Amino acid sequence: MNKHIIFEDEQIRVIFLQGSSDELIFSFGDLITRAKGLSINAEKSLHKYDFNVIGIMPKQKSWFPERSLHAMFAAIESVIAPFKTRIGYGGSMGGYAAIKYANLLDLKRVVALVPQYSINPDEVTDSRYNMFFNAELNANMQIQPHDVALEREYIVIYDPYCAEDRAHYVKLQQVLPKIQTLTLPFTGHDAIAVLASSALLHDLLVRQFDAPYFYQKIRQVKKRSKFYYRKVIESALPRHRQALVNIFKNNDLQLDQQFFDAKLKQNLLRELLSSQQVREQDLLKLGIQLNLPAQQNRSLLMDCFGHALVFNLISQKIESYSGSAIALNHKFLIPIFAKDSGLLQIHLNDEPYVVAMNDRYMMKLFKPQQPLSAGMHPIVIKKYEQFYLLSYKQFNLSNHENGGHDFIEDSLETAQFTAQSEQH
Repeated sequence: MNKHIIFEDEQIRVIFLQGSSDELIFSFGDLITRAKGLSINAEKSLHKYDFNVIGIMPKQKSWFPERSLHAMFAAIESVIAPFKTRIGYGGSMGGYAAIKYANLLDLKRVVALVPQYSINPDEVTDSRYNMFFNAELNANMQIQPHDVALEREYIVIYDPYCAEDRAHYVKLQQVLPKIQTLTLPFTGHDAIAVLASSALLHDLLVRQFDAPYFYQKIRQVKKRSKFYYRKVIESALPRHRQALVNIFKNNDLQLDQQFFDAKLKQNLLRELLSSQQVREQDLLKLGIQLNLPAQQNRSLLMDCFGHALVFNLISQKIESYSGSAIALNHKFLIPIFAKDSGLLQIHLNDEPYVVAMNDRYMMKLFKPQQPLSAGMHPIVIKKYEQFYLLSYKQFNLSNHENGGHDFIEDSLETAQFTAQSEQH
């Protein structure tokens, strides 16, 4: 692979990857794909088709300052002069730069994924990126009429349901003379990762624009994208629960443990455990591996909503579930039993475990003879004449109607639990 640095300053590193194509691709990096050695944004996909590539990689989160790009152009003008067909590509910060410098670089086509119009808070409110605005480096950074031209082709891909990206798109519509749009609903700002496909990128760069064709290809790529399903699950979870279950059941996701953040994973597990029996194969799809001991049946503590209190082995949280959900998922939902005042315990494989927690609300199980980790404190069960309380320091466990919980300083009805014989 023949590539070398052809320009560099404190803001950008510019690398030429020599290929055999008639086209020259300007590939702009983003906040994540910043300058690192001789790496180029989307290098694997571009090299597969032997494109000639100029990789413009940012060193800083500075949105490709104008002075650096003009200095770069002066330095590489002779290198790029033989190429009459020049195409720009980038996502987010890189998508912004591909549009902003289309005239400077004489680009025939620009492919911009979720681009910004500006990060100046006076022009667009975007809490994700306004913090990076530098009045000196980014003066007059918004994309302006003199940056674009009617003879250039602008393809913009974004999620219309992502409010922050839509705000930029609306601004771009007002300044770009002609914009060809492909929407990617429920992907948020992750469209770049979702569309990571060498064949699709090749077509976006050089194939004549054909929206039906591109949407067909996008659908094929989405079906293979774990990032797409994560975004769909985030969007579907609050509103379309059965659709969520179908997506999860019908796709071989095989994710790693860090794929979902902790909160989303807990909410997803709640929905699955509440609506159906969860198999260990389902947990493997989420990247969860458990060695599950058997547990014995005993009496249950009930919250004021008629749900039984359990320790969820998957989420490592105290939660409440209906009796039917516990019956379906008895491997994972371990009942919390009514007992005399003392340390809260659950039983696994006929062995008792103490439930402890720290000030960050992280729970953990300990055998009674096992020393507690630093910062962990046992949860205490308190038996009163009419109800039970579960306490951590001065706080009492309070359950919500949806089965979640908080620790509060009062003993309101939602923090009072009653004993009920388990049904067989």
